[in-house]
This record gives sequence, structure tokens and C-alpha cells, in this order.
Amino acid sequence: MAQPLMPKATAVWLVDNTTLNFEQIGDFCGLHKLEVQAIADGEVATGIIGLDPVLNGQLTSEEIKRCENDPRARLKMIKSDLPQPVLRSKGPRYTPVSKRADKPDAIAYLIKTHPELLDAQVARLLGTTKETIAKVRDRSHWNSSNIKPRNPVLAGLTKQSDLDAALKRAQRRLVREQKKAGGGEVVEAAEGAQHDDAQPDIDIPMPEQPAQSQEPKEDIGTQDQPEIDPDTMFRGMG
Repeated sequence: MAQPLMPKATAVWLVDNTTLNFEQIGDFCGLHKLEVQAIADGEVATGIIGLDPVLNGQLTSEEIKRCENDPRARLKMIKSDLPQPVLRSKGPRYTPVSKRADKPDAIAYLIKTHPELLDAQVARLLGTTKETIAKVRDRSHWNSSNIKPRNPVLAGLTKQSDLDAALKRAQRRLVREQKKAGGGEVVEAAEGAQHDDAQPDIDIPMPEQPAQSQEPKEDIGTQDQPEIDPDTMFRGMG
């Protein structure tokens, strides 16, 4: 869906001059409903002047009234022949000069509230560097004494949808790491169980064999037999 040329300024005007709910305004301006709520509470876009989308030819009064009467309806922008701005999908996020001083506060908030986020994810969300994140974490930043954790969404440094997506990716990464660590423990436990179940080697003593005599046995069949005289044998018989 095409977005207005100045989303936050348009959201400021719609909050101040209509009875549209936060979700309707956020859907039309490409903002999260929490960002719109922060605008209504005066926490975000305090110095932005509201921009009338009716005068700019982006909405009609009838369209605003239609959505005011139906909270579930969504605003439809008037079709224009003008080329729409191309959203940047890659490259560092641009941060206005007035918001750059809030980056250390946002870094401190993410480090404290969402420690599961990697430094690369924090740097991508806030458009900062890993070096700055490390200085805020170890309190070596030049302005550490004045750094106070602050929600980056309310500070206008990132979108709630981008933060939610980063948190989901971090949770999936933690689940994968826990599964990997748990699988290793299961393998070690299984190996230990197999080692415990194995039968120990038992040395069974063998019965002692009687010592055999080293003397050679006499061969009975080879003993010398006395010679028999036949005359003497028959003489005794007679």
C-alpha cells in the first residue's frame, strides 16, 4: 500500500483532527499502532507540525468520515499520477541529526531488556556500530554518566515491527542452540549408560594342574625279559 509523503506529519494531523483509532492511522501512515499511541501521548514527534492529507490531495473528507464511522475500515489514498518514493531495503538506516543523540539510550535499553539480541541485530535496528554498542555495554562511552535506557520505538529510532522481527529471529536462534546443546548431552548420557551396562571383565581362576614329573616314564613293553631255557622247563614238568 502506498504511504503518504510525510507519514509522521500526517499521523500527527490525523491524531489531532480526527477520531480515527491508532490502528487505522498506523495502517495508513505505515506506522505501528504503538508509534501512533506515542505520538498521541506526546512522547514522539513533539516538534513535528501536522500535515493535512486532504489539502495535499491524499485523502478526502468523505473517506475520513467513512472510517470514523467504522473502526474496522481502512483509509484508501487517492490515486495519483505522481511517482511514489522508493523505499530503501538495503544500506544503513538514516537517522535525523536530532535523533542521533538518543542512540546510546536506545542501545542501553536493548542490551538490558533484550539481551538475546546480537550486536549485529542491534546495530541494524538503530543504524549504529558494534564499537558504539561495546562502549555502551562496558560503560566506556564518553557520555556514560548521562545514558538512560529508552525504548527505541518510542524514540522514533526503529519500528515496532522491525524490533518484533529481530526478537523472533533471536528466539529461533536460542532454540537451535539449546537443541544442539541438549543433543550433545543426550549422546554423552547414552554413551555413559552403555558403558555402565557393559559386563566387567572377570578373571576366573583356573584349577591348578598337578605338576608332572620330569622323569621319563618307563616303557613296559621295552623292558628286558629273561631268556627261558626250554630244556629246563620240560625237565621240571617230567
